[in-house]
Amino acid sequence: MNYSEILMAVGRLIFGGYFIYNGVQHFKGLDGLTGYAASKGVPLPKVAVIVTGLMLFLGGVGIVLWWYVDLALMLLSIFMLVVTLTMHRFWMETDPSAKSNAMIGFYKNAAIFGALLLLLGALIA
Repeated sequence: MNYSEILMAVGRLIFGGYFIYNGVQHFKGLDGLTGYAASKGVPLPKVAVIVTGLMLFLGGVGIVLWWYVDLALMLLSIFMLVVTLTMHRFWMETDPSAKSNAMIGFYKNAAIFGALLLLLGALIA
């Protein structure tokens, strides 16, 4: 295994593992996340949390194992786009602390979304 392959394997474990972990947390914290989604006006919040948990988990597994990676990256890109625009609307917050937290979540997700698009672009190039 050369250095490039080692870097790719470690990167896949870290990046994909992040999504696997968060997908599992969707199921472990289903009730809390359902309430949070409902508070943001998400229709069918429990179904949304379950579906997005599956998207995260399957996308992460695809990255870690490098299986159907184009589909994994697309799933995660859709997740990031939708969740970033619906759950982290910092421009709607009036409380400074809530606004700051939402802004942090928004820009973190935007950066991850950008990384996913970079990977998808490199993969299909």
